This record gives sequence, C-alpha cells and structure tokens, in this order.
Amino acid sequence: MTDIADPTLTQPFPWPRPPIDPPAQYSWLRENRPVTRVITRAGSPAWLVSRYDDVRAVLSDPRVSADHNRPGFPDVIAPFPRELGSFLRMDAPDHTVYRKLLSKNFMVKRVEALRPAIQDLVDRTIDAMLASPDRRADFVRAVALPVPSTVLSWVLGVPEQDREFFNLTTERAFDSGDGTDPDKLASVAEALQTLLGYIDGLMSEREAAQDPGDDLLGQLVAACRVGTIPRNQVISAGILLTTAGHDTTASMTALGTLTLLQHPDQLDELRRHPELIPDAIEELLRYLTIVHLVVVRIATEDIEIGGAVIPAGEGIIPLNLSANRDDAHFPDPDRFDIHRKARDHFAFGFGMHQCIGQPLARVELHVIFETLLRRVPTLRLAEPIEQVPFKTWSVINGVFQLPVGW
Repeated sequence: MTDIADPTLTQPFPWPRPPIDPPAQYSWLRENRPVTRVITRAGSPAWLVSRYDDVRAVLSDPRVSADHNRPGFPDVIAPFPRELGSFLRMDAPDHTVYRKLLSKNFMVKRVEALRPAIQDLVDRTIDAMLASPDRRADFVRAVALPVPSTVLSWVLGVPEQDREFFNLTTERAFDSGDGTDPDKLASVAEALQTLLGYIDGLMSEREAAQDPGDDLLGQLVAACRVGTIPRNQVISAGILLTTAGHDTTASMTALGTLTLLQHPDQLDELRRHPELIPDAIEELLRYLTIVHLVVVRIATEDIEIGGAVIPAGEGIIPLNLSANRDDAHFPDPDRFDIHRKARDHFAFGFGMHQCIGQPLARVELHVIFETLLRRVPTLRLAEPIEQVPFKTWSVINGVFQLPVGW
C-alpha cells in the first residue's frame, strides 16, 4: 500500500470525498494511525477516530461533550455560527429536555401512522415524473427532494407554498464548498440568516394564535410559553429539523437509487423479493453514510482511545463513515450487499445524540424504494456516471442532479 501518511497529516481535514466511497486516507488511518491529530479546513485542531470500536467508545463516553460553546470545540469546514445554538450541540440535562420534547413526534407508532399518506404522496410524485414526455427527469428534483420536504412540512407545520423556498435555501446553507471560497461562505451565512428570519416569522404567527397547534413547531411554541425552553431555541430547533430532516433523506433517496442502479443484479433481486428492502436500506445507510462530517465532540478530561491519549479541551471527530467501512466489524466492507445484516451501522450516529428522526427516514425510504422498484422497473441512469455532479465537499454527501430515464 502506498504510504500516504504525510498528505494525511499535513493537508487540512476533511479531504474531498469520492462520489460514493470514503476518502482513501481513512483505510490507511484505520490500519496505521486509528487515532490521529489533524488541523481542519476551518483551522481547528482535532483528533480523528477511525475504527468502529473506537468510534462507538467515543460516542458513549461521558467524558466526551457535544457542547460547541466549550473552548476548543472544533469547526470542520467553516466556522459554525455559535449564536444559532442547537440541541444537537448540547449535553444533558439541557439536551434531554429537547430530546424528550421532540422525540414523541418520531416514535415508530406515530410515523407508521403516516405511512398511508406518504404512500399517496410518493405515488403522486412518481405519477408526475412519469408524465415527462421524453421519459427523462432529474430524479433529485422529481422525487428525492419533494417527498421528504413535504413530509417534513407535515411534521413541522411549514406551509406547503414555502417548500421550494426551503429546498433552495437549505441547499445554499449546506454548500460551503471546501471552506476556502469566500463567496460560498458568504452564501452559507446569508442562507442561514434567511432561514432564521423565516422561522422567526412562523413562530411569531404561532405566538399570536391562542392555540399554537399540535405540529412540531406548535409544540415548541407551547413549551416556550410555559418557560420550558427559550425562544431562540425554538428557532434553532426549527432550522435544524427542517434543513437536516429533508436534506438527509433527499440525499439518501438519490444516492441510494444511484447505488441500486449501479448494482443491477441486486436491484433485480429486490424487485423479485421486496421483503428484502428493509435490509437493503440498512446496507445503503452503512455503505453510503451520507452524514459524515456532522458528529463532532470535545474531550472534557484526558481520555485514552485506540492507544492514544486525547487531552482535555481538544476536539474529536468520530469518523462514522470510516467506522462503517471497518473490515474488523463489517467483512468486505467496500462491497455493497443487500443480504448484509448492517443494522448496527453509525449512519444515524450512536449514543444519546443518535438521530431522533431515523424512524421517519426509514419509513420514507421504504415507501420510496418499494414503490419505485414496483412502478418503474425500467428505471436507468440517463447519463454516464462521470457526468453526475456529486457534493464532494458537503457535510451531507449527495448529488446536485441525477438524470434518469425509463
């Protein structure tokens, strides 16, 4: 194997991600330096943790904090505006308050009750795609974005007429490039401020109503009224759930579809045996790990991980993408296999900050893939994969467009 130690340790982290697979440096790190110190593109020192068992240990260690207000908490690609706040970047007991308040909206029983409405939505969305006269479409715009965006609007209480605005604005908010383009960074800052203003306006409307409503935004406003949470955290929670909730599922839908098209034998097997779709979804989540630069931590005490001592006050980046390709836990990890039992992947994180929206994401993905495989058996990639524009620098991996035909 080529020794890439020097570029791994001297080039700022993160490194550009290939279209589907992790950066080549990750496998070298797992083998040679599973816990190593780097400087991020935002200028922060941080320790990369690359092996499955070590990532699990970090994410379950009480001496590791998610509080981004602690001195030394690392920024990855660009400085994160601390004024936004977020329960994603809190520790207990504050984090527990928000998780308890929000998680009831994503309980399995509650999201399963949405399945008929999601099925109807997916059918109508695919109907619209199939109506294309030239039997071609951009799958991202036709299916991958509108389905999760609409479902999130139901859960959150965002008006349907604002969906296109939200899609475009959140794309800008997540697209900081490699962190070196000032125009990109200015666009991200502007998009975040636009979202702040929009959520603030929605909240003001709910505050003026006698009954703020039983959707998620209404629940947050009601909690604010009785002093459970401050107003600024209602806005932050609204932004986090709206942007992360639709962008992640949209990217999984598009990249998952592309991955299946690149494995026609397994795609055909899924068409013949749709009962395999749940396992295939878990394998897609592991194999793609689209949310790969969001989980960031800081050590509150000196801790030993993987034979290295991480000093108190230094940042930690548990590489869930690397852990999900660790051959010590997932044999032959770079092979996509719908028969793999991959439920213990880290695509949704691990521990107390594990993604609360994963039951909803699984239902959406199941309905989308089952319907797509059943209704569009001739689906194909309409352009060479080399022409598909991938989000190689995004904290949420994906594609900007996915041209398909049938």
